[in-house]
Amino acid sequence: MERRSGDRARSGDRVALSDAQTTLEVVLTTDQKGAAAELAIAHVAADLGLGVFKPLTDGERYDLIFDLRPLLVRVQCKWAALSDDVLIVRCRSCRRTRSGLVHRGYTADEIDAIAAYAGDIGRCFFVPFELLAGRSTLQLRLAPSRNNQRTGINWADDFDLGARLMALLGP
Repeated sequence: MERRSGDRARSGDRVALSDAQTTLEVVLTTDQKGAAAELAIAHVAADLGLGVFKPLTDGERYDLIFDLRPLLVRVQCKWAALSDDVLIVRCRSCRRTRSGLVHRGYTADEIDAIAAYAGDIGRCFFVPFELLAGRSTLQLRLAPSRNNQRTGINWADDFDLGARLMALLGP
């Protein structure tokens, strides 16, 4: 039952507070983005039937371990930022110290791959360490570039997490 202005509201009445629409944008902290990325990546791997493990102690450079039977893969999870048609994956850690921010890359002794979650598009990607060595960022392209460049492009679809993990599992 609609109510007229001046009438007393009763239970079950619909009351329009305003004709204006409100939009609420949630901005995640870097810690929240990291946690969301880990959960999304672990969910995809678990849905594939893989064993997914998390270290019990802090201090390791990897976030998860995937059991690819018989291979164990140490995975660093990252949030991928969307910029136009490109996903930007940071291939380093960053921490705050008294003297400022300290950036540190990863080595093959520390991780085997980076898995990235792009929250803006709800997809996960898997990049083996061999493609990361020496890079501070990796760009994954979602659509063709404006100049139609094709060589040297890392196409996001080629790094789909589910497809890459299934390929590593083999027959």
